[in-house]
Amino acid sequence: MELLLWKLLVSILAVLGLSLVAERVSPKVAGVLSGYPLGSAIALFFIGLEQGQAFAAEAAVSTLAGFSASLVLAGGYYLASSRIASSRLVSSPRFSVKPASNGRVWFDLPVAAVAGVVAFLLASALLQQLTLGLIGGALITLTTILLSARLFAHIDNVAPLKTQRLSRWVMLLRALMAAATVLLITGLAELIGPTWSGLLSAFPITLFPFMLIMHYSYGPAVVYTVIRNYPMGLGALLCYTLTVALTYPDWGVPWGTAFGFVVATLYLWLLYQVLRYRGEKE
Repeated sequence: MELLLWKLLVSILAVLGLSLVAERVSPKVAGVLSGYPLGSAIALFFIGLEQGQAFAAEAAVSTLAGFSASLVLAGGYYLASSRIASSRLVSSPRFSVKPASNGRVWFDLPVAAVAGVVAFLLASALLQQLTLGLIGGALITLTTILLSARLFAHIDNVAPLKTQRLSRWVMLLRALMAAATVLLITGLAELIGPTWSGLLSAFPITLFPFMLIMHYSYGPAVVYTVIRNYPMGLGALLCYTLTVALTYPDWGVPWGTAFGFVVATLYLWLLYQVLRYRGEKE
């Protein structure tokens, strides 16, 4: 029971923190931070505590490749949403789409969400058939990151959001969606084995509900900004998962997790320095 409460608490805080960044700082920064090891780290950590460090290390190997599927989810969400928007709006050559009206969001949002999840599951099923290993999983995700960054580069970065007070019920729903996903993945781990546990751990547990609420609250353009910057931040998850896959067997789950966060934070710090140097920092 105590472990269940910790799962709920950590998941809820992660999603709420990411949402505050988007609302108080900018969607661009939130998109980069979406790649920080939040949801996947939570899932792998609790899988390690419940199923053992060897099980979690093996699952982390599959998670490395599974991040490719999370990028496919983001792409599927964007394509579905932007196609719907472009069918009723005049788009610029850069395909900048205006935010959806409240009257249409109930149609746009579910279609985009379902398209994203279906794309993720299909990509995961394909990856499950492959024997990639640690290096292969890292390479396929790195390749997907580079391709996604190129494909999403045409999306415009929208300006920082004006602070809007969201209802407590919306905030609670956003957090509970992430918590429910963590509980589902960790609860099924023993039944589905390390490979599928690892692939499902790559599901953007904190990013996905965050995207839905941002879409509902501010329109699709904000979500597109998050999606554009997601591949850059995903490098942090790649570094984290590669680290825990190597350290869990010998160091154990707590120390491996701590060192993974150090490596991921170092990656984001270096990325920040590069962006500042290039003059892209908002």
